[in-house]
Amino acid sequence: MDNCFHCGDPCTEQTIIHDDKKFCCNGCKLVYEILSDNDLGNYYDIENNPGTSPSFSKDKFNFLENEEIVQKLLEFNEQEVQVVQLSIPSIHCSSCIWVLENLQRIHHGVKSSQVDFPKKTVRVTFNSNELDLKALAILLASIGYEPYISLDDYEEKDKKVDRSLIYKLGVAGFAFGNVMFLSFPEYFEVQEFWLDQFKGLFRWMMFAFSLPVVFYAGIDYLKSAYKGVTSGVLNIDIPIALGIIVLFVRSTIEIVFDLGTGFLDSLTGLVFFLLLGRFFQQRTYAYLSFDRDFKSYFPIAVTRLLKKHGQVEEDQVPIYKIEKGDRLLIRSGEILPVDAVLLSDKASMDYSFVTGESDHITKYLGEVLYAGGRQQSGLIEVEAIKNVEQSYLTSLWSNDVFKKKRHSSFQTLVDRISKKFTVTIISVAVIGALIWLFINPLTAINVFTAVLIVACPCAIALSTPFTMGNMLRIYGNMGLYLKESVIIERMSQIDTIVFDKTGTITTSSASQIEYKGEPLNEKEEKNLASTLRGSNHPLSRALYNELKKNDILPALDDFKEVAGKGLISRIDKEVIKVGSPSFTSSQATQEEHIETAVHVNYNQHYKGKYTFKNKYRTGVDELFERLSKDYKLHVVSGDNAGEKEHLKDLLPSGVVLKFNQQPEEKLNYIKELQSQGARVMMVGDGLNDAGALAQSDVGVSIAENVNVFTPACDGIMDASILGRMDEVITLSRKAVNIINWCFILSLFYNIIGISIALSGNLTPVMAAILMPVSSLSVVAFTTIMTNYMGRKFSNKTSQN
Repeated sequence: MDNCFHCGDPCTEQTIIHDDKKFCCNGCKLVYEILSDNDLGNYYDIENNPGTSPSFSKDKFNFLENEEIVQKLLEFNEQEVQVVQLSIPSIHCSSCIWVLENLQRIHHGVKSSQVDFPKKTVRVTFNSNELDLKALAILLASIGYEPYISLDDYEEKDKKVDRSLIYKLGVAGFAFGNVMFLSFPEYFEVQEFWLDQFKGLFRWMMFAFSLPVVFYAGIDYLKSAYKGVTSGVLNIDIPIALGIIVLFVRSTIEIVFDLGTGFLDSLTGLVFFLLLGRFFQQRTYAYLSFDRDFKSYFPIAVTRLLKKHGQVEEDQVPIYKIEKGDRLLIRSGEILPVDAVLLSDKASMDYSFVTGESDHITKYLGEVLYAGGRQQSGLIEVEAIKNVEQSYLTSLWSNDVFKKKRHSSFQTLVDRISKKFTVTIISVAVIGALIWLFINPLTAINVFTAVLIVACPCAIALSTPFTMGNMLRIYGNMGLYLKESVIIERMSQIDTIVFDKTGTITTSSASQIEYKGEPLNEKEEKNLASTLRGSNHPLSRALYNELKKNDILPALDDFKEVAGKGLISRIDKEVIKVGSPSFTSSQATQEEHIETAVHVNYNQHYKGKYTFKNKYRTGVDELFERLSKDYKLHVVSGDNAGEKEHLKDLLPSGVVLKFNQQPEEKLNYIKELQSQGARVMMVGDGLNDAGALAQSDVGVSIAENVNVFTPACDGIMDASILGRMDEVITLSRKAVNIINWCFILSLFYNIIGISIALSGNLTPVMAAILMPVSSLSVVAFTTIMTNYMGRKFSNKTSQN
């Protein structure tokens, strides 16, 4: 009987021939045509027969024509852009991921799609004018990936928990215990009449207990090995599957022909301990993932408005403490952390953080603003209509739009080891079995199975994710929040560090401010304070804190922030410009150009300037002294060179100082360093440094208590630990050393285990126990070592 070229199922009812290929139904033929017409034919190169038979009814999705239902399902809906996350139960392999993340090539209405393989979901961004939700569901179903949509699940936000591993572990454990109990008479060779009478029954009972273990509990290993063989990929499940098959076949033969009791105790023990190791890994990953979401990637706050004693006061609160009904103040450049209703007359929102599209959307009083939008029109007030869901913001920050295409060298090494490992182990097992075949045929079987079981490379594969995952948690506890684990590895390789000055190595909370120029009256001061209120630049924040003694500030009619230059606002037809001398038409002298100052222009008339004497963060001089021993250091600032001499005295010799650098010039400076072979870490404040942060090998944004980070950065660092930057980098290098030691430990274990197995002294059940023990030992080693490093860092912090 012929098999379908697309789904692999037998062509039982009909065989359709197209392009010299055979299909079981018109649905499979349609999928093949869609993929071929959209240049996605290499889908079939990833894995033989990867698809599923797309049998469905279009009427099944008629409920998606109901606008009320659609609104409940959508995560985001603004103008033409809609975002939805759908559950796809049939996702099962790399080819599924590949085709689902290339939906935009099948239908131009799809902008992007991102698969979460462990959760079997796909998050799709699409143009509602070209593709509605019903059409999207039909499109997915037509190519074999029918979405599962349950409105109850979406309304209650209760995610289904996959307990299949727990069920399989329970079955394997139950069978293992019973088989071991029934094997006791065989172990001790008890000569007892009734035991001898029922020995055959006991063996068949053990055989019955082993059936659900092989064909249910251990089926995933067999399927994975089969897929690997059919696709020409030698994965690490092949030697495990071989061990299961050999043990089961040999035991069946012995029981059927009454040759012995077989190895069913070893077989059930093998599967049980394999599943136990997988369960431990799954639980640990779930813990790490929850810990990262709960502790929050964003150590930043949002401004909440509170009424106290009849006056409205600003209160900085962590975003996870925002509750429904809270009134929030969102400044220019800040990201809205919750869905909210606009209380101001107008807002301009940039949703590129969500959709990747940079077009600004104008919203008016009473309209809903979605979480993830960046405010671009000065200062607005909103009222939260939902509590913060931190995991949602994390998914936004992790959007592929802002991810740098990076690959871990450790993962490359593991992939390379896995490919060679399978061939090597199978060869060793076969050669060992052939040698023992001439010495003792029964021992040859034991040797063959023991080698296949004991030499599982799980320990090697687990070392990197467990070490890096634990380090993400430890860094989060310290106050450094990284986007992905590969950043830790890249951080360990840097040799050059570039610092921004204002807001990074200086603090806006303790500047000395002095005004020089034509005095400002009360109204002008209020208008100036209102203008500054909408900005997050450190100098703007410092000056606003100085001027906000005015209880009631006027609302802005218009506001614009020009990166690297200043602010411009309009209030009742009066125009205020705040910023650099050139931006405000100041006739500043050359000496005045090199001082740190904010100049004020009121209705095209230059008024004066506020001069700042920056206060550098505590311990910056000592930090640079320590870093200068191992790294090349640069300070690149958009400010003038007024403090150049002071910095030369403060910082060690050899630090390169660059001033008057516009945002694009900072980015080009990073590029120039990289062209010279440098591996660069950029440390900025996330305002004018977005391009440089994105260009650098590692971009870290310093945050104090305002929502100013950029999705271009790789991590957010609490300003309080900036003085310990050298220790943070040292921790990344120690994490890399831990992984290297894990590789050595795994190699040592495999050499010892294989040597014992080849000697014929290692029974299959012993090997089945030792294999998960090796994995657990590696996990324990990485956990203990990383936690030890984390405690040392925390102890130093508490002492300081």
